[in-house]
Amino acid sequence: MRKIDEIDHNILRELQKDGSLSIDSLAERVHLSRNACWRRVKSLEETGIIRGRVALVDPESIGCGLLVFIFVRTANHDPDWLETFRNAVTSLPEIIGVHRTSGELDYVLRARVADVKAYDRLYQRLIARVPLSDVSASFVMEDIKDTTALPVGTTG
Repeated sequence: MRKIDEIDHNILRELQKDGSLSIDSLAERVHLSRNACWRRVKSLEETGIIRGRVALVDPESIGCGLLVFIFVRTANHDPDWLETFRNAVTSLPEIIGVHRTSGELDYVLRARVADVKAYDRLYQRLIARVPLSDVSASFVMEDIKDTTALPVGTTG
């Protein structure tokens, strides 16, 4: 793993704010020459620290205004079931996050849908593809904080 320093932290913070920054603009913001900045960004990409650059789309504007957390418990933990589960959740585009968790729940899924009826259709497709012991959902009423930015270079 490549060791990153404060300059790299600054580059990562700026790119998390705006991944479309030109090298010239980024270099100016982090107080580096254009070439030095380009080399650092290239190294961060090559080592996998920067995994990609994306456009963040407003969910409401594309008809996916409802964020749903789906809580899954299963009685089955064998490799075949897990493969079926992985295939099911990765094939459903409405599911935007899947997390295996400790504690009472086995998995927490995040999904974006238009409304409760669209969630029900997603639920029906999910349970048709993989046997689940218990599924429940919570609908997000208000986003108080929702960011993709990681806390780069912060301590405690």
